[in-house]
Amino acid sequence: MPRDGRLAHPKLAGDGRQAAALGAALRDVAMAELEAAGHAVQVSDLYAQRWKSEVDRADFPQLPQDVRLQVPAASRDAFAAGALTGDVLAEQRKLLWADALILQFPLWWFSMPAILKGWVDRVFSFGFAYGVGEHSERCWGDRYGEGTLAGRRAMVVVTIGGWQEHYGARGINGPIDDLLFPIQHGILFYPGYDVLPPFVVYRADRLDPDGFAQAADRLRERMRTLATTPPIPYRKQNHGDYLIPTMQLRPDLGRGAAGFALHRLDGKG
Repeated sequence: MPRDGRLAHPKLAGDGRQAAALGAALRDVAMAELEAAGHAVQVSDLYAQRWKSEVDRADFPQLPQDVRLQVPAASRDAFAAGALTGDVLAEQRKLLWADALILQFPLWWFSMPAILKGWVDRVFSFGFAYGVGEHSERCWGDRYGEGTLAGRRAMVVVTIGGWQEHYGARGINGPIDDLLFPIQHGILFYPGYDVLPPFVVYRADRLDPDGFAQAADRLRERMRTLATTPPIPYRKQNHGDYLIPTMQLRPDLGRGAAGFALHRLDGKG
């Protein structure tokens, strides 16, 4: 089965070199395990590709110069005409080819690095990842569990410099599941992916050989179970849990839960 990966790790001086090397090493571990099981793998190394992060007029070459750039409309028209830029079209083809997507990145100011966010901004175009489906009394677009990428799986592989305790339920940085919610729910689940629990490596800048060996073994196991691991049980938008068009969770659901946990069937944060 085809697998797809996105690697985004800045090549920094000093301590950052170790973190970048760790990212590459984890990528190689995952690829080797998948290929040993007979899967085909494609990797997009965004830094090596010198990926353009910003969305600008150059993304829409058919847009007349005298027309003001309105990104959703320009994206919609370019996608419909098959006129998105070649780098964006190539990445969209990879996503449609793959039955699983892995986003690998260091946690960077509580989110993904700008280059990976820019990949999302440009590749997840109108008509491809959003603006899909009907809007009616029973459906508010094909999103949050439905959409172009439904039926595929996705997961994030995240390296973090801080301690695991810093990202626990009472940790100063906030629970890691809450920090990753905008990525896992808002970017991956939105266009239809079944999102698997994240793979997280803590204290990544100080990982010794034994620590890396343990992380590598855990990652190999996650690759072996990529097709069978139960996804995060997010609530689907158009399956009756939300009132349309307000998109509010029904008042009889989610009792005892709060915050992001409301949007999970199991009510867990």
